Amino acid sequence: MQKPWIALYPEGVPAQISTEGYRSLPDLLGQACKKHGRRRAAVFMGSDLSYAELDRHADAVAAWVQAQGLPVGSHVALMMPNVMAYLPILVGVLRAGMVLVNVNPMYTAPELRHQLEDAEVDMIFIFESFAATLAKVDRPARPGKVVLVSVGDLLGVKGMVLNFAARHIKHMVPRHGLEDAIPLRQVLRKGAGGTFRAPELSLDDVALLQYTGGTTGRPKGAMLTHGNLVANVLQMQAVARPVLGEECGAGMVMLTALPLYHIFAFTVCGLFAMHAGMCSVLIADPRKLDTILEAWRRDPVSIFPAVNTLFNGLLNRPEFEQLDFSALRLCFGGGAAVQKAVAERWHSVTGLPLIEGYGLSETSPVAIVNPTNATEYSGDIGLPLPSTDVVMLDSEEREMPFGEAGEVSIRGPQVMKGYWKMPDETRASFSAQGYFKTGDIGIMSPEGRVRIVDRKKDMILVSGFNVYPNEIEQVVMQHPGVLECVVVGLPSADSGEMVKLFVVKKDPALTESELREWCARHLTGYKRPREIEFRSELPKSNTGKLLRRVLRDEAGSSGASDAG
Repeated sequence: MQKPWIALYPEGVPAQISTEGYRSLPDLLGQACKKHGRRRAAVFMGSDLSYAELDRHADAVAAWVQAQGLPVGSHVALMMPNVMAYLPILVGVLRAGMVLVNVNPMYTAPELRHQLEDAEVDMIFIFESFAATLAKVDRPARPGKVVLVSVGDLLGVKGMVLNFAARHIKHMVPRHGLEDAIPLRQVLRKGAGGTFRAPELSLDDVALLQYTGGTTGRPKGAMLTHGNLVANVLQMQAVARPVLGEECGAGMVMLTALPLYHIFAFTVCGLFAMHAGMCSVLIADPRKLDTILEAWRRDPVSIFPAVNTLFNGLLNRPEFEQLDFSALRLCFGGGAAVQKAVAERWHSVTGLPLIEGYGLSETSPVAIVNPTNATEYSGDIGLPLPSTDVVMLDSEEREMPFGEAGEVSIRGPQVMKGYWKMPDETRASFSAQGYFKTGDIGIMSPEGRVRIVDRKKDMILVSGFNVYPNEIEQVVMQHPGVLECVVVGLPSADSGEMVKLFVVKKDPALTESELREWCARHLTGYKRPREIEFRSELPKSNTGKLLRRVLRDEAGSSGASDAG
């Protein structure tokens, strides 16, 4: 196939990357810990963790996990925000030969139960503030081993003060009743006295189950192998070299405000930053912009991956313009489309353009990105990464000519092995030529630049997170007072898009507040409807299919979208 984009690569960016020299993801990360031992690996709430300390704690986690008798390849979930213990646990679980399962810590009990059961999770490391959610999950669905992580873990004396405040002053740790749960400090103490045996792992082995909603809304676990993730890290390193130099970021500061359980942050802020020897400044709650501003003042940022809503939020804080941008080298925009107005204002304030890219959980995630040495916002998603082929396919899987729209389809070493326990879904998502079909509609220019013109027709993107209408509708339809419902996405100034729910009542006494309470019990915050509208009937096709498109168009033309 033609690869015109290679001619647009900046000098020094190779057409292909090689994973030779790395046997697995723990091998890649272990080499980084040894090479950068004295450098800072992470900063959290003003405390530092060196790569040597990260390496030592990861060894302790690995030894303790193996001592629990789980076979290599068992599934271990991580359910926590960005706290200091996150990276050592991540590395330690992988080092023990286990498969990581990222879990959104804001999940409700029904959402958590589904993922734990589907992923067949044997052990979970969970932030203690969310342990009460796990306690609401039926005991048979809970993992056999539960480790409680606290905000002060690995922060020394300061950590003990923070833990006391979180538990007894701010009351941020609800009673949970998980009597058999083990605190992380005990895991580290016992693990430090043990040893672990490095398992035989290959690049073909699964390293991560990253859950993503399907086009039907049914969550699917993308099986990402060690090779997928190692390749994506090396691809990121290759395209970042023109602006980060030959050391490719060693010693630089990565502001990790995006949650590490999200694939964008997991790979870019977690794996890539560690491989490069960067210092990750961890932000537990990116909604608290004051925390980000304070962290930036303390450690001027070099690399800042974020979503459009976060860039916009910072720009709307007057203090942001007073920050030190002299160290800033690279600002990645992903997770959702970067808006032109935000990109232009960001450039004027910081002096750097927003470099937009594109990817999915199924592609580890980065597949397409703008040249990192670009001097202005491009308005498209850029060029395929090294070792990556991208084509636009029609409904018959025929490759579309340059300039004509088709389904963005990707083939490369970062593309997943398949969906966990879903062979039919896996087969349906790949073309006969082995391209992963994204469901997004794009156009490729003759030069190889890709522009997204449409996407999965019903998916809603709220602050960078995929929200699938079917999932919300299934929850709402379980309410005894609901006859019919439809969910659509509408533009929102503060979250990109928002969820709007249309309902036909079965019980005339049903109120909006009752529905909101119902959704709050069953859905994570970003999935909950921002607007609810009751109707006497909903539009249907001749076959009785509810027509989301009609409602979306009506709501849009009536100005019902959120103006922020």
